[in-house]
Amino acid sequence: MVVAKPINEAGRVAALEKYAILDTDPEQSFDDLTLLASFICKTPIALISLVDEDRQWFKSRVGMDAKETSRDIAFCSTAILQSDVFVVPDALKDDRFRDNPLVVSDPHIRFYAGAPLINEDGYALGTLCVVDRAPRELAPDQKEALKALSRLVLAQLEFRRNLFLLKETLTDRTREEHERQRELVHVQETLMRVMGLRKSQASAGSR
Repeated sequence: MVVAKPINEAGRVAALEKYAILDTDPEQSFDDLTLLASFICKTPIALISLVDEDRQWFKSRVGMDAKETSRDIAFCSTAILQSDVFVVPDALKDDRFRDNPLVVSDPHIRFYAGAPLINEDGYALGTLCVVDRAPRELAPDQKEALKALSRLVLAQLEFRRNLFLLKETLTDRTREEHERQRELVHVQETLMRVMGLRKSQASAGSR
């Protein structure tokens, strides 16, 4: 299956890497939002999917064991091309997905709805999506709730990145302070040696 990619794909992948979140451990702050999406939309599966260069990786997942799938078969690969919630009411009736391995085999996706995670620079990093094994529609209030939750996911991503950058800055600052301290100690030791040498010379001259 050939999947179209965003016109800003190179920048999008680079932006995703800056969040330093791929292949990290589960985090409660993300898991809570995924659980809420599943509950509100009444679906057995909910995922926070981040679309990497060749795969989609799940930062958080409810009702699904797989940690990632190939990007070529990912519904989210299509969802990140949209600016609004992307809905597939019945995958078996959609020419784009009816032969998809995720449809004809486990997890047997029939319904999909994904809200793109679009950051301030306009890059779609992935989606907050809900999945069902039966065809259905997403009610208007559920759609709005999914969009609201996707904004919270993005806010959490930004918070996490800013915290990471702050820690890096503090680490660099601490390293610089240690280097300055070592330089100061070196200067002090040099001065002590010079002063000691001058005292020796003065003492020898007075004899």
